[in-house]
Amino acid sequence: MAPADTEKTAEDWLEAELMDSFDEEVELEMEDAILSMKIREIYRKAHGPSIPRPEYFRALLHLQAELIKLQDWVMANNEKVVVIFEGRDSAGKGGVIKRITQRLNPRVVRTVALPAPSDREKTQWYFQRYVPHLPAGGEIVLFDRSWYNRAGVERVMGFCDDKEVEDFFHDVPEFERMLVRSGIRLVKYWFSITDEEQQMRFLIRIHDPLKQWKLSPMDLQSRIRWEDYTKAKEEMFARTNIPEAPWYIVPGNDKKRARLNCIDHLLTLFPYEEVPHEDVHLPERVFNAHYERSTLPPDLYVPSKY
Repeated sequence: MAPADTEKTAEDWLEAELMDSFDEEVELEMEDAILSMKIREIYRKAHGPSIPRPEYFRALLHLQAELIKLQDWVMANNEKVVVIFEGRDSAGKGGVIKRITQRLNPRVVRTVALPAPSDREKTQWYFQRYVPHLPAGGEIVLFDRSWYNRAGVERVMGFCDDKEVEDFFHDVPEFERMLVRSGIRLVKYWFSITDEEQQMRFLIRIHDPLKQWKLSPMDLQSRIRWEDYTKAKEEMFARTNIPEAPWYIVPGNDKKRARLNCIDHLLTLFPYEEVPHEDVHLPERVFNAHYERSTLPPDLYVPSKY
């Protein structure tokens, strides 16, 4: 194939990939799904212009290609990576986690989002329920909220007492230093949004049937206790921002920019390189002249409704 033809083929592939990404993003986003016209109007007035869609998709696809290289490097070098995502309710943690994992191998990169502790877990050492989810060599674990629940929601909502909070602040720096000494690369992100932006996103969830499930009683309480969460966050930063595992704050009012900036920053924290791969060749299909495929009953097939 001539070089010009090869270049044209690559361009065609990229355009096709961008269109697939666009379709996937539309499915993931559904930003204006079934919103009242009034809320949509208010939301648009409250936000300046974001990144144009084509520019956003091209940047996202490039970053996701780099994430694949990072994944291969982690596997090839038996690295262990933990990335913690904390922040205000509705600040965009889930959105960036989806874009990180979208094209990666779920056997290598997994997300941990633990439910409320059971009665048995409440009697354990606080960090005990998180330890089984830590990575082995060649794995990346993304915590969608983490042990920092104790410094935030548990503290503000009264699910733990002052002594338990103080014990946590005493223990967590050394716990994280232990993780780092064991060879785990630990990254901590805090997603920050303004009071007004959180209120708008909650209103969208209330009026969007596809997003109402995201609005928990805890979310509603976070509106009432905004200042309490702010004070808790400030103390958490002051007491847990250690050199071995510093905090990184991601401004989240613009979702698209927050996703791109967070992924781009994450990539800069690792000395990854592209891992050489052997060329893959599709083997020839083996045909058996004596094999005759049996006819399966029609009721085994999913009906063609669409």
